[in-house]
Amino acid sequence: MRAPQPNQYRDSWCGELTPDEVGRQARVAGWVHRRRDHGGLIFIDLRDRSGIVQIVFHPERGAELFALAEQLRPEHVVSVSGELLARSAENVNPEMATGAVELEVSQGESLASSHTPPFAIDDDGPVDETTRLRYRWLDLRRAGMQQTMITRALITQTLRQQLVERDFLEIETPILTKSTPEGARDFLVPSRMNPGDWYALPQSPQLFKQLLMMAGYERYFQIARCFRDEDLRADRQPEFTQLDVEMAFVDEDQVIEVSEAAIAAVFEATDFPIAPTPWPRIGYDEAMLRYGSDRPDLRFGLEIKDVSEQLRGSEFKVFESVLSGGGTVRALNAGAREMSRSELDSLNEVVQVHGAKAVAPIVVGDGGWTGNLAKFFTAEQITAVNQALEASDGDLLCFVADSPSVAPVAIGALRLELGSRFGLIPDDQHSVCWVVDFPMFEADEESGDLTALHHPFTAPEGDLDDPAALRSRAYDLVVDGNELGGGSIRINTPEVQSRVFDAIGLDADEAKERFGFLLEALEYGAPPHGGIAFGLDRIAALVCGRDSIRDVIAFPKTASGADPLTGAPAPADARQLRDLGIKPQTPPAAS
Repeated sequence: MRAPQPNQYRDSWCGELTPDEVGRQARVAGWVHRRRDHGGLIFIDLRDRSGIVQIVFHPERGAELFALAEQLRPEHVVSVSGELLARSAENVNPEMATGAVELEVSQGESLASSHTPPFAIDDDGPVDETTRLRYRWLDLRRAGMQQTMITRALITQTLRQQLVERDFLEIETPILTKSTPEGARDFLVPSRMNPGDWYALPQSPQLFKQLLMMAGYERYFQIARCFRDEDLRADRQPEFTQLDVEMAFVDEDQVIEVSEAAIAAVFEATDFPIAPTPWPRIGYDEAMLRYGSDRPDLRFGLEIKDVSEQLRGSEFKVFESVLSGGGTVRALNAGAREMSRSELDSLNEVVQVHGAKAVAPIVVGDGGWTGNLAKFFTAEQITAVNQALEASDGDLLCFVADSPSVAPVAIGALRLELGSRFGLIPDDQHSVCWVVDFPMFEADEESGDLTALHHPFTAPEGDLDDPAALRSRAYDLVVDGNELGGGSIRINTPEVQSRVFDAIGLDADEAKERFGFLLEALEYGAPPHGGIAFGLDRIAALVCGRDSIRDVIAFPKTASGADPLTGAPAPADARQLRDLGIKPQTPPAAS
């Protein structure tokens, strides 16, 4: 950090005083981190954003100054000045960056007192999350949270620098806009000046950044706030931040190249070890086959195989019923594992969350299979599956039989569960890949209706007369099984855009109502263009080793969408609602 601008409070940062400065007068300000009264001397660890320095009060410096020291308690705010001294060799604290020096206080001033905090600020131990969020300003003082916020700022600065160096323009897009279907529920904002009409908070700047390409700006980026009214989880908040990027006159390779340069620079700046670029690309179909996920975690094995053909015609009715109905059987080799019956039964719960009925576990023994299920399969079938799964005696084989859409995802979840349960996922190694060549649409199993797998502005690849077979020009960046970002080459002609809308059941009138401004813009010369969006919260959580993005957001919401700090969401004043022409349908909950 640069030296602070000298003023009446400080001329130095607490955490940056060094032995080279011993003998000089220094003035520092901050919060009392710890206080130790040694009878004749009072030692205080003083903390500011840069770190901690030990300051010492001597009684011979004056009764008034020593009385100040006696009154100080944790989180009181002070400004002090004095001579910087070297600590004696036996008193050097190697755990502190400033552990070789201390400030002998000759002048001091109390700037603010503090109540006793509801949890220890000088300890990064566990604290109930609701309490942390209720007193978030105190939680943000703790060392772990401060380092996280500093790292997050470094991530943003690095990304901005990388893009500015590549001639990108930073342009803001509206927060109050029109509701457009992009896959999640919008947050709506009533318009007082237009009674009965509503704004929507943007789920992403998708349409605006495409319009900027049509407007000729060619390279745009934005650190964008986005809003989605959807159920929350560890990697999802109602409001979040993304790096939004768009480029004109490019194809997938150019977008991926710029993305790799920016994200690799972030990993280097934050000392996050990752393979050098270019990063490998895996097709969607291959990812779903081998890992059961379009966000594959490549840090461990347990690869999945399709063993449908090897098992077709068996006497096991469960498998045969699935296969005859057009389903599939997927399997993985969990290795030589000893699991109790209850542990094996618990695996059913993992796949049932994803729609599958059960896991069929079989143990390999004496070149064949052991257990009750073995009798339903021929020696040839057993040999063929063992070869496909590279199975040896003692290995546990896990099978999931279900529809082609359910079985891969269910056994993919099982793969992750087994990897975690058996300690196969290394904490100190990281995997990275691009997932490419996605299907353009996914079909509802009951109705057969198509929906866009990414969004309906993604450029298709293939025969437009066969929408179900179309692939998309989309790409996702995946690190350690987490999707950090995704994007695509966009549609740049009104004819193709109309065909895609038609494929998802959006007729011309409805398309014009919802996206008329985009369709009109496409009539005025739209260049080939594409882009990507990266979740800054997810990137920060990854590099900081946090399990939840709530821990890398300064003021997040709880899992229920509430803010214990401010009390949001809260009932609106009756007068405000009257001015907006809104009448509540449900009374506010009793407080």
